[in-house]
Amino acid sequence: MINELLCIGSIIISFFMVIISYKLFGKTGLFVWVAICVIIANIEVMKTVKVFGLVTALGNVIYSSIFLVTDILTENHSKKEAQKAIWIGFFVLISVTILMQITINFIPDESDFLSEHITKLFEFLPRIAVASLTAYLISQSFDVLLFANLKKRHKRKLLWFRNNSSTITSQFIDTTIFTLIAFAGVFTWSIILQIFITSMIMKIVIAFCDTPFIYWARSLYDKNKIPSN
Repeated sequence: MINELLCIGSIIISFFMVIISYKLFGKTGLFVWVAICVIIANIEVMKTVKVFGLVTALGNVIYSSIFLVTDILTENHSKKEAQKAIWIGFFVLISVTILMQITINFIPDESDFLSEHITKLFEFLPRIAVASLTAYLISQSFDVLLFANLKKRHKRKLLWFRNNSSTITSQFIDTTIFTLIAFAGVFTWSIILQIFITSMIMKIVIAFCDTPFIYWARSLYDKNKIPSN
């Protein structure tokens, strides 16, 4: 039961942090949140857990909050700003991967007692990074494009529909690409299938959960309570 409670708690905290970042720092806060997410999500995803009876990789919750960020940027600002956030995340993940590969190749001193653990954590990162970057660029770009097109058609109406349809469709693309690249040959196909199914179920639930938060973000923007930057 502890995993389920932690999952619910992380959903609530992640979305509140998106709003807090936006309220305090405007667009810059959302750009920073994307950078935080791509780093944490690609570390968390290396840990598999059982939630609601199914095996899944961690990272789904915080990664899903990036879709909320890009939808907020597209809704309140522009498609260009949302795409900028995507490229920031792309650059950050490449930078972290390169720097950590250099780090783990340093020869540790005899006094060191953490090097082995750091190496185990980050030696798998290049494969995760390739999977993540590929899935990230394709799915996030698709999300921004679909959300922008739906906004053009419906204007500011049906925000719940535009948010959920673009996010869920993009999450399916993301999960398919990432799961195949990251886990093929690492886990059995039955485990990979469980990870895929559980990830999609979680992401669909998370997509619905973020709906009140995008309305909240739009309300704050409409009331001029978001810093201009």
